[in-house]
Amino acid sequence: MRFQTAISTGWMRFAQIGLGILAIILSGVAIAFPGLTFLSVVLLISVVLLFVGIEKIVSGIFIAHRSRFATIGLGILTIILAGLALAFPTAAALVIIYFLGFALMFDGFARIIDGVTNRFDKKWVRGFHIGVGVLNVIIATLVLVSPLFGVILAAIMIGLTLLIVGIQMITSGVMGRRQQINSKTTFGP
Repeated sequence: MRFQTAISTGWMRFAQIGLGILAIILSGVAIAFPGLTFLSVVLLISVVLLFVGIEKIVSGIFIAHRSRFATIGLGILTIILAGLALAFPTAAALVIIYFLGFALMFDGFARIIDGVTNRFDKKWVRGFHIGVGVLNVIIATLVLVSPLFGVILAAIMIGLTLLIVGIQMITSGVMGRRQQINSKTTFGP
């Protein structure tokens, strides 16, 4: 037997509006302080990777499998790299910016080559590929020449994302429709 349960919308609407306001405030902080935003992301990722490394070592020790020593070794390497990132967050942020810059540049070159050589796509699609590729190469060049530009660009993207999510959450909370949960219930043994 199936039935639907209506969730009380009062607390849910309040939570959506409150969290939406918090997301909008954080978006302003991310855009106003791009260096702090990027370093915070680097530190957060480093902490997560530290725990991932610990989990890999523990699973390598206690779960018997063929790649046991590789799992333990890679877990140790993950902990070392995460520790270095935690100890030197600015250097880690710079390395990440350079990796992202080179990745964006390679993607741009790939898109340009695809736009020039792919004869199966329509002309406007090929032109779009080339245009996006050129834009990628330009942005990548700016990031590689000035890593600060990359940090600011990343912070602006994070800030805009938080702003959009915050607006969506507030809108959902203000509109406040009753949320329905489908539940399956069986009666008997």
